[in-house]
Amino acid sequence: MLGLLIADEDVEARRQMADLFIEDGYNVMVTSSAANALHGILKKTAQVVLVGGDFDELTAADFVPLLKKCNPDLTVILVSAEKSPAFIRKLRREGIFYHALKPLDAEDREEIRQAVHCAFEKLHGKRHRH
Repeated sequence: MLGLLIADEDVEARRQMADLFIEDGYNVMVTSSAANALHGILKKTAQVVLVGGDFDELTAADFVPLLKKCNPDLTVILVSAEKSPAFIRKLRREGIFYHALKPLDAEDREEIRQAVHCAFEKLHGKRHRH
C-alpha cells in the first residue's frame, strides 16, 4: 500500500491534512520529528511526503534535499507560507513535486488533495512501466 507522510510542526495543520487523506483512503502517517520522517522514508513506508515550511529547526531548503538523498524517487509536496520566488526555485531544483501555500479554507485543502492524488497517480504509472 502506498503511504503518505505528513511532516509538519503545526499540530492543527497535520490533523486537518491527516483527516482529509484518511477520508480519501490513503495510508497516512504524521510526524513533527525530522528523525521519524527520515525513518519512514528509509523504510519505504512513505512514497509521498507533505512537508511544512520549517521542520525540527530545519528549513524546507535543508530538509528536502535530505529527504531526496534518502529516496531519490520520493515525491515531495511542500506546504508552506513561503512565497519567495528564489526559495521556491531552489526547492524545485531539489526536486519538489509541487508547492502549495498553507491551506486557509476548503478550496486550499482541495488544491493539496489534488496534488497528492496526482503524485500517487504518477507513482502508479511509474510502477507499471517497470
